[in-house]
Amino acid sequence: MSAPRMPIESGVPEPFQYMHPVMQKNFGQWKYHDRPRPGVLHHVAKSGDQIWTVRAGTQRQMDVYTIRKLCDLADKFGDGFVRFTIRSNIEFLLGDESKVAPLIQALGKEGFPVGGTGNSVTMIAHTQGWLHCDIPGTDASGVVKALMDELHEEFIREEMPNRVHITTSCCQINCGGQGDIAINIQHTKPPKINHDLVANVCERPSVVARCPVAAIRPAMVNGKPSLEVDEKKCVCCGACFPPCPPMQINDPEHSKLAIWVGGNHSNARSKPSFQKLVAAGIPNNPPRWPEAAAVIKKILATYKKDAKDWERMNDWIDRIGWSRFFELTELPFTKFHIDNWRGARRSLNASAHIRF
Repeated sequence: MSAPRMPIESGVPEPFQYMHPVMQKNFGQWKYHDRPRPGVLHHVAKSGDQIWTVRAGTQRQMDVYTIRKLCDLADKFGDGFVRFTIRSNIEFLLGDESKVAPLIQALGKEGFPVGGTGNSVTMIAHTQGWLHCDIPGTDASGVVKALMDELHEEFIREEMPNRVHITTSCCQINCGGQGDIAINIQHTKPPKINHDLVANVCERPSVVARCPVAAIRPAMVNGKPSLEVDEKKCVCCGACFPPCPPMQINDPEHSKLAIWVGGNHSNARSKPSFQKLVAAGIPNNPPRWPEAAAVIKKILATYKKDAKDWERMNDWIDRIGWSRFFELTELPFTKFHIDNWRGARRSLNASAHIRF
């Protein structure tokens, strides 16, 4: 019996062992590719070999029964080769075109929509939420489920000016990244501290070091070691909560959702861009989050109607300007949309003392 393979602590595993034989044979020798229909990719190699990829949407957090069901479909209709995209879609790789239609039919019967390719609203990427994370203010996966139910037609069709990436994040730190549209939790009040528990639960120096704006400092309260927050400095990010649960910041009334637009990681037609805040104070209203869904659908409908072909959302906004964006989407513009935080990198880099 051979020794088990030791885990690789850095980098990605060897990809060729998971590749379809047609992909291995023609690696780096592809002639062209097209999309016969939404959700299906067709690649043709210089050798004449062909391979079809069927992409289906899934929930990001799956139970073992769902994974087994998807693998059974791959064994029955495909060639047993699957891969997951970074947006939690599953892709079935097929070397026989005659198996594409039966696979699509079987996926639809099991409740997995086929789509997410080309100029569509792709599956929403999201953070862990309450299932794994220690800091969430909302259930990111719940927001995704509710919103994708509303955007199902835009997933299975390719009718947008360009692809639309949406992300959600369960906390204000936003480890979920950015996208054309992003939905993030936004705490609007500093944490409430249970001073009776801090000394027994929290390692105070770690909590002080965790704050990105140096708003937390040690204090003695009722004769016990505790912490205090400088509310003038606090940006309500919630970073202090994981190392110190007695610093509770989640609040059913004051923790809201915020929507940001215009983030872009690629440089295909324009340089990468950061997202900008366009709506804040949206109720964190499970289980369907109707207020957030209404804003997202309004932004998408306006983008779909007004943008030119192949314009990503940030390109469209750059062309029409932010004033016109708020006018077309009918979103209110308030003082909170103005980036006047003095701790921003641009402001800090103006100092001779701090450089990033």
